[in-house]
Amino acid sequence: MPQMLVQILSALLMAVFAGAGDALAQPAASAYPNRPIHFIVPQTPSGLVDNVARTVAQQLSERLGQPIVVENRAGANGAIGYVAAARAAPDGYTLLLVHQSGLVLAVASRKNLPYDPLRDFASITNLFETSFYLVTHPSVAAHSVQELINLAKAQPGKLNYGSVGIGSGQHLWMERFKTLTQTNFVHVPYKGSSQASADLLAGQIQVMFQGANFTLPQARNGKIRILASTGTKRTQAMPSLQTVSEAGVPGFDALLWWGLSGPAGLPRPIINRLNREAGEILRMPALREKFAESDVDLVPSTPEELTERVRAEIPIFTKAMRDAGIEPE
Repeated sequence: MPQMLVQILSALLMAVFAGAGDALAQPAASAYPNRPIHFIVPQTPSGLVDNVARTVAQQLSERLGQPIVVENRAGANGAIGYVAAARAAPDGYTLLLVHQSGLVLAVASRKNLPYDPLRDFASITNLFETSFYLVTHPSVAAHSVQELINLAKAQPGKLNYGSVGIGSGQHLWMERFKTLTQTNFVHVPYKGSSQASADLLAGQIQVMFQGANFTLPQARNGKIRILASTGTKRTQAMPSLQTVSEAGVPGFDALLWWGLSGPAGLPRPIINRLNREAGEILRMPALREKFAESDVDLVPSTPEELTERVRAEIPIFTKAMRDAGIEPE
């Protein structure tokens, strides 16, 4: 058989087999989903984050035509939920609420993380994010970010700041703030937010980054003073309040964010379907208005944007740990 004819027949056979493969894959993707989906939320039930996650799950269930079962798997700083999702079959029937703490901060603060944030998960979309506020006890003689910086430089090591633990967002954000402003605040870590908040109100600690649910009512009661918000833009709750960056610390931003992922190997057609449906949900005006009251911004993204966010933030917070002289635990 002439060589030219062999090449032509080989090319035809390859095209036939490729087409058959596409035909087999297409029905599987188009049939998704045909049974309930498990949505792992790696924290305890109740609270603002769980509320947003369940709202998104309910809307997604209605669009996909299948139940979405929310499974709260807290423990080990969320690692239990992450490991369960990483080990699940990549078929679209196990989804995971990912967050900055689990994909970024844990990498910077822990030596033996039982999962890889970039290798073990397939990004679907960013879901929502929220700014924090830089707050002080009213006894602190500072009414602006610049006055706080000046006070800290005049009295190095005299002001204490609280966080919910070593390696938490509140901890690493303040360490970054210290680096950018060349100031010295003393870190007081707590095991949870309730005791840290109580000590801030009592004046046992003087400075802290706090979320809107605590900050706004306590500030209205005059029990704390708000100096600035921490995001890249002003908050919806306090649009006249400057960000930390605007108030004299260029380049500083601190946003806590959450996203939607699945196990690594999730087929791209399923990723695209979930990304499209979630994006339409997150753009619903009624939902955006509902959560804006709690300073929660619904922010859909492409899968690639979520992955890049994780990739870009890991070295930033790893450096913040290193600059603070803190070894991963």
